[in-house]
Amino acid sequence: MTNHILIVDDDAQMRKSLANLLRRESYVITEAESGERALECLKTDVHDLIITDLHMEPMSGLDLLRQVKRSYPAIEVIVVTAFGTIETAVDAMKLNAFDFVSKPFQVDEILLRVRNALEKSRLKEQVLRLQNEARTAFSIDGIVGQSAALRQLMTILPRVAQTDSTVLITGESGTGKELIARAIGTASRRANGPFVSVSCAALPEQLLESELFGHAKGAHSTAFAARKGLFEESHGGTFFLDEIGEAPLPVQVKLLRVLEERSVRRLGDNRSIPVDMRLVAATNQNLEELIQEGRFRADLFYRLNVVRLHTPPLRERVDDIPLLVAHFIEKYNDKHGRRIQGATADTQALLIAYRWPGNVRELENVIQRAMILANGERLEVGDIAAEIRGTETETPSVAQSLLHRTRKSAGVIEKQNIRAALERHSGNVTHTAKALGVSRATLQNKMRQYGLRRSKA
Repeated sequence: MTNHILIVDDDAQMRKSLANLLRRESYVITEAESGERALECLKTDVHDLIITDLHMEPMSGLDLLRQVKRSYPAIEVIVVTAFGTIETAVDAMKLNAFDFVSKPFQVDEILLRVRNALEKSRLKEQVLRLQNEARTAFSIDGIVGQSAALRQLMTILPRVAQTDSTVLITGESGTGKELIARAIGTASRRANGPFVSVSCAALPEQLLESELFGHAKGAHSTAFAARKGLFEESHGGTFFLDEIGEAPLPVQVKLLRVLEERSVRRLGDNRSIPVDMRLVAATNQNLEELIQEGRFRADLFYRLNVVRLHTPPLRERVDDIPLLVAHFIEKYNDKHGRRIQGATADTQALLIAYRWPGNVRELENVIQRAMILANGERLEVGDIAAEIRGTETETPSVAQSLLHRTRKSAGVIEKQNIRAALERHSGNVTHTAKALGVSRATLQNKMRQYGLRRSKA
């Protein structure tokens, strides 16, 4: 992508000289003779970098820098001056200028500064994009499904997210317990805080204690320095403790203390450190049975079991399988550079009929593998792993019936969504199509398909 640079200098000769130099490096250049003109340019076009002279009238380079960082914080700014002093350089850096360059400068020097500034701008943009993608992927709206079992969970999830109550998520492996936990975090008042996740099954007891609670210097043979634990790292955010049923009993005692006192003690340290975090725990085991077997503390269970959410297995939400298949196809088209258009009816019937012991995680892996191996535009039965095709499933007639019911249900949901969007936009087809992320022609075809009244707008 070509980078767009705005050069601001009231010295026309200096401005044009720098502009010509950067154009030879294939940058797109806009010139502005004043800070006021630069602000007008920023309103009408997108820029990746600003290079501004310091001494201009009536708006100085520092004044321009101050306004840019207030209104366009993602844009990097290089300040250039023929009268550089340490004081002005410090002032510029305090205002978050990327760099401060004194005239006259060497060509190689200014080009290096420009490349570094653009690289920082690119990385910041990438971080923001990934953060937005993460928020979308882990938002409540990003959870895929319309089955009754999932709708029941999604109805109460927003209300749970708005509280600070401890949550216990139960369900089989692969049903999306961490996805639900992240959705709670992103929909809560702690959305801007950290989301820290750890699995109790992934670490041995001593290492798990050290990871959770931290340690003082010398607390054990490898504790060469004091170290924060993950509970401290989650301060102000959400802490997700997965596979809580695997936590050793000594760790359970310390977890109970954290929930009761809202503070932690690092290993080898008697000081209590306050922590402000929301705990979400998850398990694929029956904790009540573990209590009876003496493997889980009843007092900890009651502390965890304030709000209990259950993620249904995929076999109980087969209506969601076509939607999940479409979602995973879109996801892995982007990731693997494929152009798979969907799955055939026979393939969908096969997937609906399968029992999915690994739940949604298994379905995702099956679709990803099929997409890598597929030769056509649609996933065929032959593209699906042999162990899926060869496993005992429901009868074909049952699978086809489920597929028909799912398509019909999806159509009802789509019609309702279009009608609601039309109402929100007062029947304006153009605005509704934009809100739904489809073309005007596609929306009009859907309106005819569902018998929705055409807008006069």
